[in-house]
Amino acid sequence: MNSVSLENPGVAKSAENTRLIVQISCVATLGGFLFGFDSGVINGTVDGLKQAFHSNAAGLGFEVASMLLGCALGAFFAGRVSDYWGRRSVLIISAVLFLLSALGAGAAHDAVWFVTARLTGGFAVGAASVIAPAYIAEVAPARYRGRLATVQQIAIIGGLFSAFLSNYLLASAAGASTSVLWLGQDAWRWMFWVQVLPSSLFLVSLLFIPESPRFLVVRKREVEAARVLGSLYGESEAATKLAEIGASLAQDRHRPKLSDLLDKTSGRVRPIVWVGIGLATFQQLVGINVVFYYGAVLWQAVGFSESDALLINVLSGALSIGACLIAVALIDRIGRKPLLWIGSVGMTVTLALVAWAFIHAGMDAQGKLSLPPAMGTLALVAANAYVVFFNMSWGPVMWVMLGEMFPNQIRGSSLAVAGAAQWISNFIITITFPMLLVGIGLAGAYGLYAAAAALSIVFVVMFVKETRGKELEEMEG
Repeated sequence: MNSVSLENPGVAKSAENTRLIVQISCVATLGGFLFGFDSGVINGTVDGLKQAFHSNAAGLGFEVASMLLGCALGAFFAGRVSDYWGRRSVLIISAVLFLLSALGAGAAHDAVWFVTARLTGGFAVGAASVIAPAYIAEVAPARYRGRLATVQQIAIIGGLFSAFLSNYLLASAAGASTSVLWLGQDAWRWMFWVQVLPSSLFLVSLLFIPESPRFLVVRKREVEAARVLGSLYGESEAATKLAEIGASLAQDRHRPKLSDLLDKTSGRVRPIVWVGIGLATFQQLVGINVVFYYGAVLWQAVGFSESDALLINVLSGALSIGACLIAVALIDRIGRKPLLWIGSVGMTVTLALVAWAFIHAGMDAQGKLSLPPAMGTLALVAANAYVVFFNMSWGPVMWVMLGEMFPNQIRGSSLAVAGAAQWISNFIITITFPMLLVGIGLAGAYGLYAAAAALSIVFVVMFVKETRGKELEEMEG
């Protein structure tokens, strides 16, 4: 990080300003990487948890899913706290919580200790999930704001992949996740402790980036805001930008609070807040985390070997990253709304095809689900096409829009509500899939997700407004 540029904002040239903004945004996206890593690391530790805590099925399920409850709380409180302490400050808090969670989960010797550590990590994940894209939106120019914020989704997928790879390497080195690896500790504990490294890097890096200039103006710290804007845009543009931010707040400038989300005339929740909640909820109702959380189990259930199922997961991860790169290339060219409805149409078709394939599933001699070869191929291709459509649209675009679509005065409070809605929806989808599997089967479950994707088309067309090319001060509530 070029600290000289931050201390002498008028010196940097345009290219140096852009480089600084990119560097700052990359630091913020480390939160997304840890978001993905913390979500993915649990997959390799299940056998260790069973052995260490003697958990029954219900207890194990709560130990695994407990982080999602922490995520909802973290997202809600982070948005509000960031209005008081700042975006950067909340990211620093989340980095500390990531670090404590990694140390605590690996050292846990009973279920209560472990769940407490995972809830702590959930707070960090929830906070980083909403504040990192908001911070990027508040420091980046409109012309490439979408591309920088979309990198957040690549970081999340990269974190998931890194967790899977780390788990595999540690388990291989020990012989099994429940075998002793180093210092007399089982490999599954080291799977959590590995996260100390990226958490520490995130924490140290955050000490070298500035606070959001929009937050500084809201808190009436104009001198600091002018200095940061000068380092980001150059002194000639900084004064203009400072005036624009001030003008956007001039009519209603007070300490942000949750009641700002209500329309002063009608007393009802502002329409833009409902749109944010809708975006956050639909991103999960299409069932993407069924693929991420239950992928290997799902493919083994329909006849693929464990090795093939894990290979399919790797393929899905690679396709996810490639699809995110498509979003990076297009989001500031064709806009957010077109990517959303294209993704919704694609997910509707591909999910419907997956549901159709599973209608033809039967039972083999061992009592396991089995698909005819043609239907197995259809399910495999359609499911991976679904992953592509999601990650080129709703995966990154939802986070981008939540970070930029709200007016300055209500951004923190709106993120609190929408972020909590996203994680609660995630939790509901995660815990209901096994129930759906028993009640209506795979075909029925994917049919419901296809219906949600179809509804999301209507939602996008009717309620979502384009934000491409607009400065944050132009956003209307």
